[in-house]
Amino acid sequence: MLQRPRRLQVAALCYRGDGESTEVLLVTSRGTGRWIIPKGWPITGLTSAEAALQEAWEEAGVRAGETSSTPLGQYSYEKRKPGWGMMVDTLIYPVRVTEMRDDFPEAAERSRRWTPPSEAARLVDEPELQRLLLSFRPATIPG
Repeated sequence: MLQRPRRLQVAALCYRGDGESTEVLLVTSRGTGRWIIPKGWPITGLTSAEAALQEAWEEAGVRAGETSSTPLGQYSYEKRKPGWGMMVDTLIYPVRVTEMRDDFPEAAERSRRWTPPSEAARLVDEPELQRLLLSFRPATIPG
């Protein structure tokens, strides 16, 4: 049986605080309302980290943040639309949030929520993302 090749997305694991006060930012998906991290397709002319930061702006209102050019990790999920599905590998870039806005491109389509990483792991559906959130510590972010 033939399988479609996996597609690649980029995601922003937006966070604030340090140590026990660390929180991560989740947003709802537009289709199902599930809790996710901001993510999207690569953008021509931007590095993967820059594209992840752009998704954080469009989906969550993160206007400024410090990120790494090295992914923190990755997870896979099945993107489903009526009548089809495809496997997607998602590179995760850490983003220390330095500025947020309430007026952003998808504000009317999404909710957002700051939560400790352990709670975020309970709210998202993807097992690989859950594991990454459970082990997330800002001090472990690559430079």
